[in-house]
Amino acid sequence: MKNYLNFENEIKDLENELEKLKDPYNQEGLTEVDTQKISNTQAELDEKLKNIYSNLDPWQTTMVARHEDRPKAKFFIDNLFDDFILLSGDRYYGEDKSVLTGFAKFNGQSVLVVGQEKGEDLDSRIERNFGMMRPEGYRKTIRLMNLASKFNIPIISFIDTPGAYPGVGAEERGQAEAIAKSIECCMELKVPTIAIIIGEGGSGGAIALASSNKVIMLENAIYSVISPEGCATILWRDPKKMLDAAKAMKLSAKDLLKLKVIDEIIPEPIGGAHRDRDLILNNVRESISKNLDYFNELPFEEIMNERKNKFLKIGRSDGFMRSTEDATSLSIQKNNFDKILKSKKIIITIVVGIIFISSIFLLI
Repeated sequence: MKNYLNFENEIKDLENELEKLKDPYNQEGLTEVDTQKISNTQAELDEKLKNIYSNLDPWQTTMVARHEDRPKAKFFIDNLFDDFILLSGDRYYGEDKSVLTGFAKFNGQSVLVVGQEKGEDLDSRIERNFGMMRPEGYRKTIRLMNLASKFNIPIISFIDTPGAYPGVGAEERGQAEAIAKSIECCMELKVPTIAIIIGEGGSGGAIALASSNKVIMLENAIYSVISPEGCATILWRDPKKMLDAAKAMKLSAKDLLKLKVIDEIIPEPIGGAHRDRDLILNNVRESISKNLDYFNELPFEEIMNERKNKFLKIGRSDGFMRSTEDATSLSIQKNNFDKILKSKKIIITIVVGIIFISSIFLLI
């Protein structure tokens, strides 16, 4: 049974009509397939999908990113990689099933694969904790990323989480420290790292694994510091204002590419990744292959510097640096901001001087 979003009612009606046309013997009085009508209905359906999905607002994009049928990390791992060996445990506390990690082969090349897995049905979602990682999950990935770096093995991560697990037990076991250590580990790796946001990229739960050389998003994925509902609750005390929050947060792939927070967008089939899984597999495969080929030519030092510069340049192009080609320095360069600051200091000095002279005259 297909799952439809609330803005897909017309699509649902057309697909139901198409199914009936393809199986006329279930309808009284029909004995043959009307191929012409099937073709016309299919064309109308394709046009409707194209019109709707080319004009999604940020909240509708969020709904598509969370779609129940959307391909998850396990699907990509099973179909893109060969000889995947699942590795478990953080060697401190236990196993976190919300993240799949292991070594595999991609086009004959050894890679480490990390995938945040939400699960496909209710039982698996409960088992996977809905993709919300605990501290032991981050410590497991740190252990394996360091191992991959030691043996010069590239790392590919599939990001899909509403955020890190906020439970009491997770906080007691050092959730914030585990996320911080994971970010630190990602930034210090000497091997190429590629992070692909396939659904939700939520908060620290995502950035802990997405501090990579290349951050790539599927066309209808989202990447944000908080969920739209959470943002609306904090700013307006009304979770129903999630559309306003989603617009303000710039969480869609197009907005984030424009802001240079991400590096690439992988196109999805019309109607979302769940409508043509073979096509989305090919698109993701091509992107991974292209980026791995690019990094194969770079030395370790350049890989690390490129990753560092990538994050230092985010948000610094307007006002704080004249050139963002080399962002290794954190010092603020002289620009219009400094001139404004100096002019304010001059004005304040003059005002203070006037007040001082006036007070002398008053005393006299």
